[in-house]
Amino acid sequence: MTATLAPAIKAPDLRSVYTGVSERIAGIPLQRGFHPRWLALFGLSLSFVLLGLISVTWLMIRGVGVWGVNVPAAWGIAIVNFVWWIGIGHAGTLISAILLLMRQAWRTSVNRLAEAMTLFAVANAGLFPLLHLGRIWKFYYVLPYPDTLGLWPQWRSPLVWDVFAVLTYSLVSFLFWYLGLVPDLATMRDRAPRRWVARTAGFFSLGWRGSARHWHHYQMLYLMLAGLATPLVVSVHSIVSLDFAVSIVPGWHATIYPPFFVAGAIYSGFAMVLMIVIPLRRAFHLEGFLTLHHLDVMGKIMLTSGLIVAYGYVMETFTGWISGEQVEEHLIRIRLAGTYAPLYWIMIAGNVLVAQLLWFRAVRTRPAILFVIAVLINAGMWMERWVIVIVSLHQDYLPSSWGLYIPTRWDWSVFLGTIGLFSALMLLFVRFLPVISMFEVREDSHRGHCDIPLSAVRASQTEAPRVNEQPLLTGVIPEARLHGLCAEFASAEDLLAAVRRVADAGYRKIDAFSPFPIRELPQAMRLGKSVVPQIVLCGALLGAGGAYLLQWYSTVIDYPLNIGGRPFHSWPSYIPLTFELAVLGGSLIGVIGLFVLTGFPQPYHPVLNTPGFENATSASFFLCVEAADARFKRKETRELLDDLHALRVSEVST
Repeated sequence: MTATLAPAIKAPDLRSVYTGVSERIAGIPLQRGFHPRWLALFGLSLSFVLLGLISVTWLMIRGVGVWGVNVPAAWGIAIVNFVWWIGIGHAGTLISAILLLMRQAWRTSVNRLAEAMTLFAVANAGLFPLLHLGRIWKFYYVLPYPDTLGLWPQWRSPLVWDVFAVLTYSLVSFLFWYLGLVPDLATMRDRAPRRWVARTAGFFSLGWRGSARHWHHYQMLYLMLAGLATPLVVSVHSIVSLDFAVSIVPGWHATIYPPFFVAGAIYSGFAMVLMIVIPLRRAFHLEGFLTLHHLDVMGKIMLTSGLIVAYGYVMETFTGWISGEQVEEHLIRIRLAGTYAPLYWIMIAGNVLVAQLLWFRAVRTRPAILFVIAVLINAGMWMERWVIVIVSLHQDYLPSSWGLYIPTRWDWSVFLGTIGLFSALMLLFVRFLPVISMFEVREDSHRGHCDIPLSAVRASQTEAPRVNEQPLLTGVIPEARLHGLCAEFASAEDLLAAVRRVADAGYRKIDAFSPFPIRELPQAMRLGKSVVPQIVLCGALLGAGGAYLLQWYSTVIDYPLNIGGRPFHSWPSYIPLTFELAVLGGSLIGVIGLFVLTGFPQPYHPVLNTPGFENATSASFFLCVEAADARFKRKETRELLDDLHALRVSEVST
């Protein structure tokens, strides 16, 4: 037997909670005008963006020589910033994907912000390798295309793996973020006080109406994307670390780098999430959603990842000392007491010493202190990337070529430009889009798994339950234009019971509409299993197979190269790119499959004509029996719906 739903509180109170969630979260982007402080911050961010644009323009005119890069330090803070921004972007996928698979309810208040942070951080990270090329307009040389010289990218190079890893991570993160937004954009569409806002939100919501058939496929794809993104978050920064680890530069050639980089990415990413969440909860009075419990949990995760990073520092020093290699021992000495030693000790202070304060709950639950710690940790993580990149490069195997690296004003101005771009994008996001996932908060509230105090998010006034407002009449709408009958219910339990009753009566062309997914509805409607997993699997196999065949053909058949005496078919070097394109193929084909299964985009549907249906994406529940059903009879079907204690039953025209 199917388990019945067990809400934590009564249905009328839950309706007030659902409405309150919509009022508080959707009310932020739907408000008129701009707050003076928001305008001031946005203007400051744009000034940094302008500074960055001027610097990039000068860089394109004069070349990378305007930076402080030289021989042997050919990689400067451009690569430092690249690794730092990529690391920050990892917390979003961790919160959204891994914690979703682990059924951690607290993620629902921060996952949307973390996902947006991921997109903006990765966008900034991608700028630096392009700028570092010097001739940015030649970036397509790293892509496989049939050029006139018959050349192919070097598939054995981690730099090429990096291109595909970052692109895959960006696209999958965008799909995950956008799909999570679709139900909430529909809520904005139905609550927007201005027509142009409603139309814009309606366009991007793809015609979402909370159909159980849509939820059935949507939730499966959302879960599949989380499953694909979980190994992706590990692989991307591991591949970034291979840019260093596969070289023979002192301090880089270490097997500890992949897990070390991943832990550091999570560390800095959660620090950035806290730097965003703490001011935001105060500015928009979201303490009821972003509670001290959320800050406490994120502080614990930051402490755990910080301990892993500290262990990495110890092992990095120990392995260099015990190796017996003169250059490795020299690197340890210059890190501890060389020219750049102050930056090393700032790194230790920020990433190791300051983080020990997080052992205390009193610190983790004080927003101001936690904010300062997060800022210091992110500064320390930037110093860590400096130590890895610059200190290892400036004194290599040839003392005759040693030299200091000193960033120029153009180095710093480009970096400030990316900070301004990140801040501007984040300010636009919090102003025009819902910063918290409304449908997930509603679902967790209904199931009693919500970490948010429900009393803090109830609507100011609970809407009184309505009675059946329409008399039992037939013939109001001509038969030729009758789409069906829609019944509105007060709770998810009433809707589920009604669906079971109608399905048991033999009706098959029915649909249910709810502001959050009700897991028991697909079985009650006899929908069967979703085919989304099979579609995703086919896309993943297609992507993996295409990537492997492309690499095999180019290195074995079309452009064979003898590299270190290795065989032409050196399959281990094909694995990173094959995995990345498997994830990308599965994600893209999965989204296309969702569109086919749901009929998206669908800006119009007859059920939208139902009276009161604008509440279906916020707090109301509807059941529609279509006139095309073989058992549909206008009078008898309406009598059946009336017997199910619906708030009202309405005829719906096509």
